[in-house]
Amino acid sequence: MLSRNNIRYALCALALLISSTLAARVKPGIEVLVERNFAGLEGKRVGLVTNPSGVDSQLRATVDILNDAPNVQLVALFAPEHGIRGDIYAGAKVESGRDEHTGLPVHSLYGATREPTAKMLEGVDIMVYDIQDVGSRSYTFISTLGLVMRACGARGIPVMVLDRPNPLGGLKVEGALVRDGFHSFVGQYKIPYIYGLTVGELAQLINEEGLNCGQNGKLPHQSCTLTVVPMEGWRREMLFDQTGLPWVLPSPNIPTAQSAIHYPSAGLAGEMYNYLNIGIGYTLPFGTFAEEWVDADALKAKLDSYNVPGVAWRTIHYKPISGRLNGKLIHGVQYFYTDYEKANLTLTQFYVMQAVWELYKKNPFQIAADRLAMFNKVTGTDFISTTFGKTMKVADIFSYWTGDVNDFKVLSKKYYLY
Repeated sequence: MLSRNNIRYALCALALLISSTLAARVKPGIEVLVERNFAGLEGKRVGLVTNPSGVDSQLRATVDILNDAPNVQLVALFAPEHGIRGDIYAGAKVESGRDEHTGLPVHSLYGATREPTAKMLEGVDIMVYDIQDVGSRSYTFISTLGLVMRACGARGIPVMVLDRPNPLGGLKVEGALVRDGFHSFVGQYKIPYIYGLTVGELAQLINEEGLNCGQNGKLPHQSCTLTVVPMEGWRREMLFDQTGLPWVLPSPNIPTAQSAIHYPSAGLAGEMYNYLNIGIGYTLPFGTFAEEWVDADALKAKLDSYNVPGVAWRTIHYKPISGRLNGKLIHGVQYFYTDYEKANLTLTQFYVMQAVWELYKKNPFQIAADRLAMFNKVTGTDFISTTFGKTMKVADIFSYWTGDVNDFKVLSKKYYLY
């Protein structure tokens, strides 16, 4: 007869077995492509848009996999923001040149041009794209993807997207669509801020729905011949830590998959750079809200009083190691999602801004007025800065910010691959 402890042990072992089964490793598109013996690339001169996040589960770079494949002729690399090898910091210009590891020419898509030119595309028969997405509209790699698709489509060059997990999952959709007049490289498409699609699914939507209208959103739509190499084993409810895949930072301030969840939660407030520190320059990028003048206990108490669904707050005190507040002790809150499904990630920062206003009468749109244009670009509208900036109440922007979500969910389901 089993004792209670033995029964408890057996149940725990069973739970761990079930958990490990549910977290079975996902195969990213590059691994599926290899298993298919590079079908679609044989006998063609291949261009590749990638960065350090383009790896298989054993951390072998897609650049090297394609370059070493005997039946693939990799002829050119195309570098987005941060460069092919990730050695260019945020916002810095990427130079064209040669990749020292492969000797291949590297064409910059984050320098003099952000769209491949006809000269760059000479000798390319098919373009491959393999970059880990973060699921937020303002992250520039999806804008690069669209401009590559647009340029290739205009010249009859097919595009192949190697699919990867959306670290926010495939069910989370938040934010208003980009409004006319506010399209930019951080808001190129008329999609919500969090769009709940893998990069392959998003590419299909852009291609089929007439959204690929260039960086200013005003050019005629240009589709391309698009192939998506899907993942195996990914499910829409999966967050990245359930995939069994290693996280390779796609940019310097997204060092972990959790950072990708925090990016849309604090990044909009972070655009008002001299208003609140959001953990940039410290070990928790996008994970905190703090300043020298904040009373951490008071801020936590105010936020607790809102009963924000799915969010918990703790006080934090730290010294940034770089940036505006380098070496200064600052005080504030760190936040955690206790119920990811219920939480509205993008509104988290607006609740913080509301609390800061109620406690200290500090308005970010007055403090950082020179950043207003960029804030409007990343939110895709001036409604938020205008309306929220007057009352500093989340309730006054809630309906606007959430109003496009259901219609987009209906539209995007047509492009689900999983």
